[in-house]
Amino acid sequence: MTQITRTRPGTMRLIDATKYRLPLAGYVSILHRVSGVLMLALLPLVIWLFDVSVTSEISYERFTSAFAAGIGFVPGILVKLVAWALIWAYLHHFIAGVRHLWMDATHSVTKQQGHSSAIVTLAASIALTLVLGAKLFGLF
Repeated sequence: MTQITRTRPGTMRLIDATKYRLPLAGYVSILHRVSGVLMLALLPLVIWLFDVSVTSEISYERFTSAFAAGIGFVPGILVKLVAWALIWAYLHHFIAGVRHLWMDATHSVTKQQGHSSAIVTLAASIALTLVLGAKLFGLF
């Protein structure tokens, strides 16, 4: 994406917008939005899984077998991957939301604090996602 800007009267300069580097806090903000959209898109699946899991013992067996045998033509591994994506979306969205609330409550909006809280947000959401993903895939 190229933009034309005026540096002084009578001169113009081309700016390549793809050369800009987004700060880490910007990526966390974008991922916060992506995780919210992902949770919204997967909401029908979550409601169905919750309904199937609490209706009866037979439906709970159906719920647990969805992760092993799959759902219809969808294999079980894909169901687990979708559930893992949903786990990441929830954890990242929650932690990034707490980050925003903390910044709003303490009025700490410096560049350094934004960078360090973005690192904590990414590290915590990735670490928790890996731990819960290992549990989901039966590693412990």
